[in-house]
Amino acid sequence: MGLLLGTGGVIGAYLLVHVPDIKAAATAQSNVFLYSDGSVLARTGEFNRQNVSISQIPKQVQEAVLAAEDRDFFTEPAVDPQAMVRAAWNMATGGAKQSGSTITQQYVKNTYLGQEQTLTRKAKEVVIAVKLARTESKQDILQGYLNTSYFGRNAYGIQAAAQAYYGKNASQLTAPEGAYLATLLNSPSALDVITNPSARPQALARWNYVLDGMVKQHWLDEHERAALVFPEPIKPTPSSGLSGQRGYLVEAVKQYLVAHKVATQQELARGGYRITTTIDKAREDAFVQAVEDKVNSKIDPNRPADRNVRVGGASIDPATGKVVAMYGGIDYVKQYVNNATRRDFTPGSTFKPLVFLAALDHHSRDQAGQLITAGTIYNGDNKTPVKGSPVPYAPENEDHVSYGPITVSTATDKSVNSVYAQMAVDVGPAQVKKTAIAVGIPSDVPAFNAGPAIALGTMQASPLDMAQAYATLAAHGRYTPYSLVDAAAHNGKPVTLPERAPVQAVSRKAADTLTAMLQGTVANGTAKTAGTIGREAAAKTGTAEDDQAASFAGYTPDLATAVSVMGQDPDTGRLQPLYEALGLKRVNGGGPPADVWAAYTKAALEGSPAVPFDLTPLPSTTSTPSPPPSSPPARRQGRPPVTPPVTGPSGRASAPPASSSPPSAPPDQGGTPSNNPPSDPPDGDGGTDGGLPDDGTT
Repeated sequence: MGLLLGTGGVIGAYLLVHVPDIKAAATAQSNVFLYSDGSVLARTGEFNRQNVSISQIPKQVQEAVLAAEDRDFFTEPAVDPQAMVRAAWNMATGGAKQSGSTITQQYVKNTYLGQEQTLTRKAKEVVIAVKLARTESKQDILQGYLNTSYFGRNAYGIQAAAQAYYGKNASQLTAPEGAYLATLLNSPSALDVITNPSARPQALARWNYVLDGMVKQHWLDEHERAALVFPEPIKPTPSSGLSGQRGYLVEAVKQYLVAHKVATQQELARGGYRITTTIDKAREDAFVQAVEDKVNSKIDPNRPADRNVRVGGASIDPATGKVVAMYGGIDYVKQYVNNATRRDFTPGSTFKPLVFLAALDHHSRDQAGQLITAGTIYNGDNKTPVKGSPVPYAPENEDHVSYGPITVSTATDKSVNSVYAQMAVDVGPAQVKKTAIAVGIPSDVPAFNAGPAIALGTMQASPLDMAQAYATLAAHGRYTPYSLVDAAAHNGKPVTLPERAPVQAVSRKAADTLTAMLQGTVANGTAKTAGTIGREAAAKTGTAEDDQAASFAGYTPDLATAVSVMGQDPDTGRLQPLYEALGLKRVNGGGPPADVWAAYTKAALEGSPAVPFDLTPLPSTTSTPSPPPSSPPARRQGRPPVTPPVTGPSGRASAPPASSSPPSAPPDQGGTPSNNPPSDPPDGDGGTDGGLPDDGTT
């Protein structure tokens, strides 16, 4: 009876499910993106597709796609039950997500159905695939698949993709180019090495997988394959309707929706969405104006270093987790990489507060067995060996300054690397990483290694990532996942957005104790610029490795913002130091990034009451004065006041001094040495990691 019912169900499905009209499936609508107040941010939806015949697609390009997606296409049936069961089992048992669909099934999904992950859609896909295989040849199905697949950059089909990525017709594509386009089918846009530089390792791995598959299938000679080099795609040409910040915001919103499985890239490209973003137009305008006044207006086209200057930033309402403003770059149609979300620069010392937060939240103790507090005294001398490190580690302080015994509070004000490296080991690098993830740093950011150097911000977290973490601090340790979307509808029907329930990531007392200390950094340390906005603030400066970026992250009780000024060669894409940029000997976190932060924050909060911090700090954490050092603080001798980068012990460049002015009471000028540590270093960001690899190994 069960067999009869099952057979009847299959026959019924076959008879009832019809192959839809292909023309209806090819239609597309525009998407409308709105600011939080309902005004129009942008409209998108230009449908970029041009069909070509299979004879116009080089055979090796066809084979590259088959190697990537379905190597047995010409010998297998329209549906492969074994592959479907294998994929389902792999995902059910915790393996990587994979598709069990043949190319015929994928063609049906692309052309006739939507991308929704439902059993009904999957059942229809199977039936239509079987019917299609009875009426169309394998060549016709492959041609249809190549003409309907989405490759990113709003390109549907191999012809549009060839134009978008290589500026040529599909008939002119080479095997390596075809292999890269086949790579994109696995994750369109996300594996675009130009618009998403941090994805290059994954893209190259997938590209090599495709070519190796071609060799395995005897479609490509092994010696020919060995000689192939990765074919760099051209820069995209965004629509002029996405100029200014609009393109950055639209792409960030799309990425958010895709990452949270609200919609696929293909569905967004087909259009029909009305999306209300969290972006506050007034605050967005204030961010743009702040960058224009404090950075862009100072760029001199005749100064070589200025062509490398990039700015990125993000601002979050701590109470709601909503991203209220974002600065992605000078203009999306001129520079398409979003500096607010990119993950190829390091945050430097803006990460240090999270080390102290981990110490407070987990009641960590120093090497003497004492609880770590703001008043705990550490050795602040330059290149002090870290005790208890699993590998030898002795980080350099900014400008090689030695401070002698120094409290955690003062070490934070002056951003002393040796103190924070030791503290990270005392807390445990793995615990530091766990705390950072809890407050909002994504676990998958590149180079997020749990070694001693984690204290110096050697992971590649974006300004948006840092704004998320600082928003958690502003919210007394309560983490609310950020959002870029207030509401969304597709063809008039509301779309369900991801749940964002707040979580107490760390104790309120730990977060508030850190906030109190970072207020001291504003009052007495490297973040003094934040004190000019006319309301209470807590902040920290930072400098990336080799001075390739400078950052400022801070918050008031009602707004958390991170700003970075970055260096990147516009021609080669290589990250570059910021020496001599903007007319400065050296760009540091307390300079242009702090100026942008202060100008933006003051304008963004104008008209709202100046709310004080409502803090409940831990007891007995008041900073005490450091005892006099046993010898006068000293700089490394034999260096001119201003030099190019100096190579560290492993060959990594260390930051040069930023000013020819000597420190207070220099030991080589006679007189009575001061009992206090030297004045703030010119940079004050603690910006190098001591010349050791990011994971702290030698």
